[in-house]
Amino acid sequence: MDNNELIEKINQALADEFEIEVEQITPSASVKDTLELDSLSLVDLIARMEAVTGVKIPGSDATKIRTFQDLYDYLAERV
Repeated sequence: MDNNELIEKINQALADEFEIEVEQITPSASVKDTLELDSLSLVDLIARMEAVTGVKIPGSDATKIRTFQDLYDYLAERV
């Protein structure tokens, strides 16, 4: 899977999970603000990304992911 396919898969999964439009997800956008994450929904985000990509995301790493580009880079390095 190339990076564009990975990004498309991630964006669609997030749009479905958090009931937002795919267009709201841009590389520089804040993950927390765009998805309106609280501590419980952060767990949902991690679980969804693990299910979609097969990449385990430790909680300590999750706190470092601030933008969607951070998320894409993190997952692309580990897929």
